[in-house]
Amino acid sequence: MPRWTIFLDDGGVMSNNRVRGPQWQRLVGEFFAPRLGGTPEAWAAVNRVVADRLFAEYERDWAGRTDVPFEDYWTPYQIRWLSGMCEALSLPIPPPKEAYRLAEEATVHVTHRVNAAFPGVVEVVRELHGQGYSLHTASGERSGELNGYLTNMGIRDCFTHLYGPDLIGTLKQGPAYYERLLADCGVAPADALFVDDSPLVMRWVTHLGATGVLVHPALPIDTQGAHVISRLADLPIFLDELD
Repeated sequence: MPRWTIFLDDGGVMSNNRVRGPQWQRLVGEFFAPRLGGTPEAWAAVNRVVADRLFAEYERDWAGRTDVPFEDYWTPYQIRWLSGMCEALSLPIPPPKEAYRLAEEATVHVTHRVNAAFPGVVEVVRELHGQGYSLHTASGERSGELNGYLTNMGIRDCFTHLYGPDLIGTLKQGPAYYERLLADCGVAPADALFVDDSPLVMRWVTHLGATGVLVHPALPIDTQGAHVISRLADLPIFLDELD
């Protein structure tokens, strides 16, 4: 068996967020319009505005926070997401429990229909799996969302654990996320290889003694001591050189 246990980020590594965003908007409209009123096009438009605002707040208010349970962040987020869209559309806002239920159902609906894989990702994941590598995710997305994305790509069977903050119990906002991840799957840092598009993540994982591979199309960039490839499809060649 290969030495490395490989942990792959999703957005920015396997999935193209620029492609995924418009698909999310369309599918959100498809889900909510028949249930809560309004047109699919209007829902799509306000989803972009509200989601962008909530993402900006996440970066501002939750950066570096690994000291709170993940659900303390996620449940209010889902309620605010749907409530914010209803408010923007001048539609009645469901009670919090109902808003959370609908938001969760919408998330399942969307993630099982989106496919924004970068070129070559499906093939390279299947190649690595076929070579005997143990593959897991290491994402800021929840395991259920990852299940939807990877199922729709046709590569869910290549992964063992779909690690996201719900399985780790903390946001992907510091080394503690990776410490808990490695402890959960029983992999020593020296045998772990993390592929991500964030230089900050590279700093965290290399500090723990793991190997980091930064996916970044343009150099020069501060790699935080990690290796660099321009796209995930280049990972098998890099692994041959590393071994």
